[in-house]
Amino acid sequence: MGNVLAAAPAVPPPFPMTGMPVVPGTVPATPGPGTGKDPADHNPGSFDELHRKCKEVFPVQMEGVRLLINKGLSNHFQVSHTVNLSTMGVSNYHFGATYVGVKQISPTECFPVCISDIDNSGSMNGQVIHQVTDGVRAKAAFQTQKSRFVTWQVDTEYRAPSYTAAIALGNPDVLLGSAVLVTHYLQALSPTLALGGELVYHRRPGEEGAMSTIVARYAVNNWVATMNIGASGVHASYHHKASDQIQVGVELEANARLQETLCTLGYQVDLPRTNMVFRGSVDSNWTVSSVLEKKLPPLPLTLALAAAINHRKHKFQCGFGLTIG
Repeated sequence: MGNVLAAAPAVPPPFPMTGMPVVPGTVPATPGPGTGKDPADHNPGSFDELHRKCKEVFPVQMEGVRLLINKGLSNHFQVSHTVNLSTMGVSNYHFGATYVGVKQISPTECFPVCISDIDNSGSMNGQVIHQVTDGVRAKAAFQTQKSRFVTWQVDTEYRAPSYTAAIALGNPDVLLGSAVLVTHYLQALSPTLALGGELVYHRRPGEEGAMSTIVARYAVNNWVATMNIGASGVHASYHHKASDQIQVGVELEANARLQETLCTLGYQVDLPRTNMVFRGSVDSNWTVSSVLEKKLPPLPLTLALAAAINHRKHKFQCGFGLTIG
């Protein structure tokens, strides 16, 4: 909530020369608060990752045919080619590149990180992330559509032993006097409870306003509950890890301005012996979705089958995906 651009994916480690390299946007989220008794062991994490565990359980919709090819050129550089063929929308091609630097701060994080993606129409997304100091992380992101700048954003995040504070500035224009300013603060009161808030201030010619949101998260070993409450509505989620194979997530989104509410129940089943992952969901709009992913070792291939049906609108869509590398 409040970000001009979508939240950046977790920072990947250097790409291995063998095996499957990390794909931007699919790497695991950074760990949440710790469970140790030491107060310095429960930083609440990033504000943008509060609902990520729950969202990762839900299947990602896919329509038509998608071919994704990943190629690791070195330990720190990777490129990808994506072809989407659709019968309902517009078919497109995307070229992506990711560079991961040599500054390693943990087994799963290295800096700086440069991520970019461009499609056949000239639209481009780019991000640069760097760990300036042990506690300060900076990010710059921009987005273009058909070779024209649409939005750009810079933000800085500071992580202390028991709290996280961040500030972001989006689309600043000195001549027009317009900008979007977003501030986050998340405080860990205990290893399980974190409270915080978000303030969004926007200004443009003839218009000015601010919106605040408060957030609470309670996390234990196998489940986490999060709630955002503000003038725009309510966003709540619950994620439960029943076992090493089964995860369940419930999400509620109530938009006060549009007078709309959506509740979604999702689950994920991991079958490590068969190298399969199944995700399914059903929401209050009577939309049922599912995705089945199957890895084919020792080949670097992953097959994906997706289907979704909306019983209220009588619409059905399905997709097939193949990932190489």
